[in-house]
Amino acid sequence: MTRAISPRSRKVRVLATLGPASNTAEMIATLYEAGADAFRVNMSHGDQASKVAVIQAIRSLEKKFGRPSTILADLQGPKLRVGQFAEGRVMLELGATFVLDRDPTPGDATRVELPHREIFEAIEPGARLLLDDGKLVLRVTSHAADRIVTRVEVGGALSNNKGLNVPDVVVPMAALTEKDRSDLAFAIDQGVDWIALSFVQRPEDLAEARKLIGGKAALLAKIEKPAAIERLEEIVEACDGVMVARGDLGVELPPESVPPLQKRIVETSRRLGRPVIVATQMLESMITSPSPTRAEVSDVATAIYDGADAIMLSAESAAGAWPVESVTMMNAIGEAVERDPMHGDRIRFTVTRPDPTTADALAEAAKNIAATVSAKAIICFTTSGSTARRIARERPSVPLLVLTPRHETARRLGLLWGTHAVHTRDVDSFEDMVAKAKRMALRHKIAGAGDSVVIMAGVPFRTPGSTNVIHVVRIVGDELKGYG
Repeated sequence: MTRAISPRSRKVRVLATLGPASNTAEMIATLYEAGADAFRVNMSHGDQASKVAVIQAIRSLEKKFGRPSTILADLQGPKLRVGQFAEGRVMLELGATFVLDRDPTPGDATRVELPHREIFEAIEPGARLLLDDGKLVLRVTSHAADRIVTRVEVGGALSNNKGLNVPDVVVPMAALTEKDRSDLAFAIDQGVDWIALSFVQRPEDLAEARKLIGGKAALLAKIEKPAAIERLEEIVEACDGVMVARGDLGVELPPESVPPLQKRIVETSRRLGRPVIVATQMLESMITSPSPTRAEVSDVATAIYDGADAIMLSAESAAGAWPVESVTMMNAIGEAVERDPMHGDRIRFTVTRPDPTTADALAEAAKNIAATVSAKAIICFTTSGSTARRIARERPSVPLLVLTPRHETARRLGLLWGTHAVHTRDVDSFEDMVAKAKRMALRHKIAGAGDSVVIMAGVPFRTPGSTNVIHVVRIVGDELKGYG
């Protein structure tokens, strides 16, 4: 039996990654009830066939809870790796010379294959090469078309197929590998709501994915390369959402540079009206412990105070021993931070000036009117979701109830700050709009008898991009009579 669930008491969204610890239908439902608003399916692990049942289980939440479900498929992206060693593992000594070349012969302590032609074309003397998540550091001393000579600056053990990061140059690689194209086609066929593109370096990287998606999902750019920071505004403008992927960003940059960059990415995304997710190692200790460190709690709280739309769990919910506890903790941190009387002031440190459009002007007005008349909610009618994004960008102090005739729009809004999206039939007249807004506010327990709500819509109705109406109404309390 379907049972409508009231809006979360917090406005920041919780995105939970699914994996071996959490990919059953029962566990997915439990995570949703614990506070997960959206689910990440990591295409880097497992095969496509194993993802079908997971996606179906997420969608089954809609029937069980009467709410849209939100699925983000995260593409692996171009992983750079060294080749193999004759002994499987070598020790690189500090100060030693180490060569990366195009020879597929198994390597030793002096050389190894690097099967990525693009790096040889882009590399420059003085550039760093980081191996095994930054544990080893090489400095390029010279290079040729098929040979890169380096000096070991940080040594250690190196084994077969370890990852390689090239932080100091833009590597001219295609943003999508053959695996990514296959996974993207699969994800679109399965009807996911968001596609996350890994290792974005420049706005052009988003073009092929955008074309392949063909409007059937929203496109999210993962910011995890230093090169992306140099063209951050262009990248944010070219996508539908952003993820601060602190894992690889923290490998390629000094750890102390990540916090200010996180704030910059969040601020830029908010200013340009794109949902932004802060991710990676947020509650890392909860992979093995039922409770987080105080530093981790503070880290999550900082992202919420900065006004991030969503906070993400990775291995904590995908492969850890305490997935439900991790989601419960994220939910509790969000609720506690948003109860802070200073929360509203802090999230508005970022100035989000409206664009010179009617829709933007009305979105800003809706926030101000709701505060002035102590309205309980803002209710908006939207087809594409753009009106909801405009209102959410203003970070109003009241919940945002979004009514849309499109399933796809309702689902995509699951990553948007403060939004409770409902799929419902469209309205035909001003009177129908007001009546439906009142009924939905009561049905979803977002307002009650005697409460005021602010309504935003576009006239003529059923016309995307026509937002031009703002209206304040008071709920009597009997609007659901005759509607069951």
